[in-house]
Amino acid sequence: MLNLSTYRRFIFSLIFSLPLLYMMILARFFGDLPGGDFTLFVLSTPVLIIGGYPFYRGAWAAFKNRFASMDTLIAVGTLTAYLYSLYALVRGLDVYFEIAALLIVFILLGQVFEELSKQRASKAIEKLAQLQAKEATVLRQGKEIKVAIEDLQKDDLIIVKPGQKIPTDGIIIEGSSTIDESMITGESLPVSKQVGAAVIGSTINKTGSFTFRATKIGTETMLAQIIELVKRAQNSRAPIQRVADQISSYFVPSVLIFAVIVFAIWYALIGVGFVAAMLYAVSVIVIACPCALGLAVPTALMVGTGRGAKLGVLIKSGEVLEAARKVNLVIFDKTGTITLGTPVVTDVLGDTQKTLQVAAALEDRSEHPLAGAIIQAAQKAKLPIVSVTAFAAVEGRGVTGVLDKKNVLLGSRRFFDEENIDSDKFENDIKRLQSEGKTIVLVGQTQKLIGVLAIQDKPKATSKSAITRLKSLGYRTIMITGDNQATAEAIGRQVGIDEIKAEVLPAGKAAEVIAYQQHYTVAFVGDGINDAPALAQADLGIAMGAGTDVAIETGDIVLVRNNLDDVATALRLSKKTFGRIKLNLFWAFAYNVAGIPIAAGVFSGAGLVLNPALAGLAMAFSSVSVVLSSLLLARTKV
Repeated sequence: MLNLSTYRRFIFSLIFSLPLLYMMILARFFGDLPGGDFTLFVLSTPVLIIGGYPFYRGAWAAFKNRFASMDTLIAVGTLTAYLYSLYALVRGLDVYFEIAALLIVFILLGQVFEELSKQRASKAIEKLAQLQAKEATVLRQGKEIKVAIEDLQKDDLIIVKPGQKIPTDGIIIEGSSTIDESMITGESLPVSKQVGAAVIGSTINKTGSFTFRATKIGTETMLAQIIELVKRAQNSRAPIQRVADQISSYFVPSVLIFAVIVFAIWYALIGVGFVAAMLYAVSVIVIACPCALGLAVPTALMVGTGRGAKLGVLIKSGEVLEAARKVNLVIFDKTGTITLGTPVVTDVLGDTQKTLQVAAALEDRSEHPLAGAIIQAAQKAKLPIVSVTAFAAVEGRGVTGVLDKKNVLLGSRRFFDEENIDSDKFENDIKRLQSEGKTIVLVGQTQKLIGVLAIQDKPKATSKSAITRLKSLGYRTIMITGDNQATAEAIGRQVGIDEIKAEVLPAGKAAEVIAYQQHYTVAFVGDGINDAPALAQADLGIAMGAGTDVAIETGDIVLVRNNLDDVATALRLSKKTFGRIKLNLFWAFAYNVAGIPIAAGVFSGAGLVLNPALAGLAMAFSSVSVVLSSLLLARTKV
């Protein structure tokens, strides 16, 4: 019974204390309960034993370790009132059993609100956990068998049919489909998946059937990692919590000493009598109990990180909040962070259909990094990809072949000049496209230029709005990339970045961060393995959720939806959460500082007096107000 949950202990204590509350407030109007003071003793004793046991255990542990905790104040206050009442019961004096019991109830009430805030903050975790599939259809020894999700093994071949949840993370090896990944990425439209594409466990297959190879299982999956990150953050301690703990370590013994002084003044100097002096001392102990101080940081941290999880922003620890509030410079990687990370055909000059068809036919045999972009553009235009004969690659220049008995070629302008193919008719357009940082590919047939393709790793749809939002919030923005200056400047102009650092080697990114840290508090946003050193070096590392495992592990904040707009959301949420922690700490101390003089009887001459029960109610209200303050964080705009 002593191990009952906080909520059950509260309900148990409340039931026994309601008659005590009646005796304290209504008995003068409607008469005492049968049994009088002995009934108060019978009702209050279970409350102290069941409801107060954890506080007494904590106070005893603190005493053995020679320090005073919040439990010390609760134990001293309640036991003083209870033990005196036992003495008074025997001597026929006024008793205060109800004060001891009700104080326990008020403190438990504050803890119940704390538990409610934890449950509310943890709903994001519960919802994510519920999304996991329960079983999978696996190919083993040529047969389809259903296995529990816990029994999956790496490299299992798993079959997924339309409407089913994808059991775990993996790579498609056969078939294609569209998949609803909104629960992970926030993208409302289904995503088309082909052979070789990655799939995420717990997302929903929409249209086609496919077979995929399991690459991650159990705790390695993206969903499991998200859940673990949120749990870790909610259980972490912000550095400001250590400051609060240090204050409490001095505050508690100071209150006990002050209570003794108050008792001595009232009893020895003013001469009000032992009972009255004791009640003043107990009231001081009760009102000063800094329970709200213990709730100020963890409740705000839990609600803030829980809110972040719902918004697709995973804050890994309390330390991140303090780092984020100081950030004034945000540095971005380019490829895969500001840009899509895959080149696409952005412009076609000349006969669009013929240019794409010839280019795709040649590139279908090519291993050039831009070949995929050209083939994808042809497929998007629903053009058939035919085969060329006599295919040949000219190193550093381009490719040639024969298509429909005609010589065709594709490559750089230099290659076309060497082949004496005139490209002057597109001169102005080529210069314009090159000034935009795009790679130019010329396409020819029978010694004539038929078209020009412009290829570029385009900025993400959210990049420009994200940079604009950050600048409006007062952050300076910089892009660091290994690309050439022209391409980097073109991308920078499109998204509105403040400063560009181009042609920086991967190892040099961390060095650039160090240089900026001489004058700024730096946040670095990246997604690749080569970003990991810079993410670790920065005051705040922000990893894109679609990035590599190394980058995600190194970052302090993970953007699950891979949306750059969430950078500003993460920074604002961190600042607001830390601001709420400071507000909670202020109110926690404000109640104590304002209430102690009243409880000590300083204003008794004006009729302003707090007896221990009212002091307990005020103290409990301070805890409740702090918890409610933290819960309001879930509704604040970011």
